[in-house]
Amino acid sequence: MKFQLEDVTIYFPYDNIYPEQYQYMLELKRALDAKGHCLLEMPTGTGKTIALLSLITSYRLSKPSNPIKLLYCTRTVHEMEKTLAELKLLYNYQLQHFGPGARMLAIGLSSRKNLCVNPSVVSAENRDSVDAGCRKLTASWVRAIAVENPNIPTCSYYENYDAADKAGTSTLPAGVYTLQELRLYGKEKGWCPYFLARHMVQQANVVVYSYQYLLDPKVAGIISKEMERECVVVFDEAHNIDNVCIEALSVSVRKQTLEGATRNLSRMSNEIERLKATDAGRLRVEYNRLVEGLAQRLPAQDVWLANPALPDDIMKEAVPGNIRKAEHFLSVLRRFVQYLNGRLETDNVEKEGPVAFVASINTQVGIDQKMLKFCYDRLHSLMLTLEITDTDEFLHIQTVCDLATLVGTYSRGFSIIIEPYDERMPHIPDPVLQLTCHDASLAIKPVFERFQSVVITSGTLSPIDLYPRLLNFNPVVSRSFKMSLTRDCICPMVLTRGSDQLPVSTKYDLRSDPGVEKNYGKLLLEMVSVVPDGVVCFFVSYSYMDGIVNSWHESGILKDIMQHKLVFIETQDVVETTLALDNYRKACDSGRGAVFFSVARGKVAEGIDFDRHYGRLVIMFGVPFQYTLSRILLARLEYLRETFQIKEGDFLTFDALRQAAQCVGRVIRSKADYGMMIFADKRYSRHDKRSKLPGWILSHLRDAHLNLSTDMAVYIAKEFLRKMAQPYDKNGALGKKTLLSQEDLENMITGPDGEMLL
Repeated sequence: MKFQLEDVTIYFPYDNIYPEQYQYMLELKRALDAKGHCLLEMPTGTGKTIALLSLITSYRLSKPSNPIKLLYCTRTVHEMEKTLAELKLLYNYQLQHFGPGARMLAIGLSSRKNLCVNPSVVSAENRDSVDAGCRKLTASWVRAIAVENPNIPTCSYYENYDAADKAGTSTLPAGVYTLQELRLYGKEKGWCPYFLARHMVQQANVVVYSYQYLLDPKVAGIISKEMERECVVVFDEAHNIDNVCIEALSVSVRKQTLEGATRNLSRMSNEIERLKATDAGRLRVEYNRLVEGLAQRLPAQDVWLANPALPDDIMKEAVPGNIRKAEHFLSVLRRFVQYLNGRLETDNVEKEGPVAFVASINTQVGIDQKMLKFCYDRLHSLMLTLEITDTDEFLHIQTVCDLATLVGTYSRGFSIIIEPYDERMPHIPDPVLQLTCHDASLAIKPVFERFQSVVITSGTLSPIDLYPRLLNFNPVVSRSFKMSLTRDCICPMVLTRGSDQLPVSTKYDLRSDPGVEKNYGKLLLEMVSVVPDGVVCFFVSYSYMDGIVNSWHESGILKDIMQHKLVFIETQDVVETTLALDNYRKACDSGRGAVFFSVARGKVAEGIDFDRHYGRLVIMFGVPFQYTLSRILLARLEYLRETFQIKEGDFLTFDALRQAAQCVGRVIRSKADYGMMIFADKRYSRHDKRSKLPGWILSHLRDAHLNLSTDMAVYIAKEFLRKMAQPYDKNGALGKKTLLSQEDLENMITGPDGEMLL
């Protein structure tokens, strides 16, 4: 359908649109008009992605004088492929109705592991090995030697791409390319799809890639450096964006890291001696370049990871004199590794800020803050000079330099925490030094400053007013949308007690109580006997899930559950979990029915949908708080309280409930779907906890469903399922339309207040 939204003609590839999609587009357009940032919470299963893509691409077509570019960030490759498939549908629709003027280039960009087509490289087991395998064949010095010695292996795909690039013919025709299509195009042309995609990122109108490409400075410095200001950045499924920002700037160092770093330094030292004997001029050239400053243009295939922290102005500074010479730099790194080794030899937990840590390094081993700040780039420069291609062997020394640069750059927002052992296994010595970032705004600040509009959107952003404080920005639009439904197809319930009227909770003092474990087991047993198809259960942690499943096994509850449905369990092994999920789906498809046991902060809770018959009921056993004795978490809470005046309790509750909402939201993926959500913990009945759930869940949570026992919940479930079995009008009755046609939109827009009147 094609309709007017204020002064923009929207091309929407479906015949009908949901009212909330229309409102979502309206708010998004206001943010684009104001050239500001926005926060939008949209219920799951209401077509958020297509609404976003339609509005932004139509906006570009309506305003050709200032074309905008879309950078769409997803968390997983699976989500990236889904987004590109939606975009392809939209692109074909726009071509059909707008004509050739709607042509655009949209590509997905991922790591070499997902894009490489060279069988000898892509067969490596992990990403770092694939990167190193690629570098061994494409580094400029390897190719220079191969010109003289044809026996040196190179990559034919890269050579063909490079020849086309030099001839100016290495371009992609207009269209939308998924990762699979990029690989096919690369094979067909004989070009390297990874370098082709990297090259085309600048020309593309839409780029879909991972959060890391914008938030992790090491990757963003290479991939996103050249992006112009007229970009709209979308972070989809961004409820955990603060955690992604924090992980991008955190580093942990163990004994194994330091042992590996020492081996790396010995090998580099040997390489320097060899180079001195054979080609001392190369070391001299590097020295002269470092005197002038760090900024240098490198061919794309030689670029490694960019600096984890450096602002641009530092790139123009000269490198400190005492680390310009290669052997002097190695001596500094040796002293730094020795210092870290000494710090790990401790029996007590230690915590200090970056300023005290840098002062201690300076006092003990004579390395000052400026030398630390330049460590990462100096290492990068040295590895290029020594022509090292197997970069996967040098991950340990990279980690050490990463730590040095971050400590040398930031004086606040970080803590150094040294723990001699893991608290859960105190008898096993496993010392670790962690540089933890507490301030999520540090990683995302350059994104807010560089691009005119940043859109943060997800199905769970409640309470929405906390995000601007956590990320330290001012949105021009901040809005949470409700779900318009023809029938009440969501049924949330809060279960506070078992059939024996004893309270249930995963509070520390109650969680191992046999009565609570028995009541949780009885609840699940009762539910699997009345709910058809798939049931998903989320537990607060792996250890709690193991304990409770063992207890159910011993008491025979598990055996009774398996009379009704098969049971599958998520483990920490990705392959096992994938297999369990496949078999769970097969059991649901065959009509046998299944139960899936999962963990609230595991992999399944984030990216796997249990739509239709794969999830008719989801049970959240307990409130998924973080491990509150974690020193990293305690340090972050202290920082949030002092810097942003966010109370510890508020943050912990917010974090637990966004996770719980994310888990239960897996069950509804479209409006034709239906499902029940049970929050099984007495704490959910408290207003301060419950009120932090998203509005679209709260609007369906009736007062009568707030304080249930198991038998009442079973009765409500039976009634709900009976109601859902009745036929209904998908378009909605008059006055409560949930699917709007083009005609409805035209009538609605001409309403007296411009409000959504039908």
